[in-house]
Amino acid sequence: MLIIPAIDIINGECVRLTQGDYDRKEIYSKNPLSVARDFVLAGAKFLHIVDLDGARSGEPINQNLIIELCNFVDVPIQVGGGIREISTIKKYLNAGVSRVILGTKAVKYPDFLKEALSLFGCDKIVVALDVKDGKLMVDGWLNSAREDLDYCLLRLKAVRVKNLMVTDVTKDGTLEKPNVELMQYVRDFGFEVIAAGGITSEVDLRGLEKSSQAVVLGKALYEGRLDLKKILANLEPTSSLTKRIIPCLDVKDGRVVKGVNFLNLKDAGDPVELAKFYAVEGADELVFLDISASVEGRKTMISIVEKVAKEIFVPFTVGGGVGNLMDIRELLNAGADKVAINSAAVAMPELITEAAEQFGSQCIVVAVDVRLVGNKWKVFVKGGGEESEYEVLEWVKKVEKLGAGEILLTSMDRDGTRRGFDLELLKLVSTSVRIPVIASGGAGKMEDFRDAFQIGRADAALAASLFHFGDISIKKLKNFMNLSNISTRL
Repeated sequence: MLIIPAIDIINGECVRLTQGDYDRKEIYSKNPLSVARDFVLAGAKFLHIVDLDGARSGEPINQNLIIELCNFVDVPIQVGGGIREISTIKKYLNAGVSRVILGTKAVKYPDFLKEALSLFGCDKIVVALDVKDGKLMVDGWLNSAREDLDYCLLRLKAVRVKNLMVTDVTKDGTLEKPNVELMQYVRDFGFEVIAAGGITSEVDLRGLEKSSQAVVLGKALYEGRLDLKKILANLEPTSSLTKRIIPCLDVKDGRVVKGVNFLNLKDAGDPVELAKFYAVEGADELVFLDISASVEGRKTMISIVEKVAKEIFVPFTVGGGVGNLMDIRELLNAGADKVAINSAAVAMPELITEAAEQFGSQCIVVAVDVRLVGNKWKVFVKGGGEESEYEVLEWVKKVEKLGAGEILLTSMDRDGTRRGFDLELLKLVSTSVRIPVIASGGAGKMEDFRDAFQIGRADAALAASLFHFGDISIKKLKNFMNLSNISTRL
């Protein structure tokens, strides 16, 4: 969980409002630059800047000051307030702002949001949702939106919004404890949640760890209720270790199948029904792989992807037969949150960069299938049927450099054997790249997942037959992980 200090600006001064009321304004500093410097010196890795004059007027009043602030500190910043035009977004991003926050305009004008996402990618856009007594608020928290919260969340998911900043209006600036239930509710739709409003203690922060990727802190810092340096030391190292459990649906001829070493496939059920079951049981994500698409020279079965996407609210990765940017776009439009590429990435490495630039790195997963050949770990393509020129370390480092957001690492030697993940291979890859690595191939018992995280240093662990045939439930596995001091989202 990332701790993000807030700097709200009115008339060039650092202020805080209570429940968004401009008549209940407290001035904390005449110099926002010095406030930003102090936060960075205390260890902040990210800053949240809001042009409150801009939010009220609908145009960026303090833009020059914010750009100066961006150049003054050496940490990423996100900016909101008065951003109603594509040209404003472009100016902020070109000036070095890491991401912009869109509120009322994103809620009331869906086409504007779609254009922004298309031009800049979902890593650069945060949508702010302000909620009061379960209702979605707009226009500076003065009016209720026409659509309800659930409908809005479904719409935002459909256009591949990734980051939501969620504020309980009744809590903002009150120091009355955050609305944890609201954050978890939004998180369960499959979004990365940035929580705001009412946070006043380290207990409050720990209560948000399972539901929120980040929290924005304001009044509690300015009034000394929280010490930034202390909470960064206490919270960030542990909460960053949260691990993901991911069921994998290997699909052939419209059915989920599973074999051993990519061979001897057995039927495991209907992909739509299994996906629904895993989403309800607590899976953090799902992976759908059309395992014969590359071998048969065809595209992934879009119709099944659409059916699965309509039934679940957890992140959903799809791969198999993905050969170009059009294939990736079709899968994302069909409801996938991420797309996995394998054979085409090896054949055309530039596809990784092109895809990351067009859709955002977070949408691009490179699947790496590995087999030990002699004393070398070689990368295989075409459903594991063809050896490539690459050794695994050479390839994963290249993949990272080209812009991939994640690596799905499968040990072909362990696949379906239930002998445990290949920990030597897994640790070698995980410690050689900075992007997340998903362990795949060989899970046979709950201890194997524990070892993948503790020894193999994986960020997530994937399994298929163990879950499909009822040997291990996701709920029991997550309880076991937490008892083993491995943080997972329960």
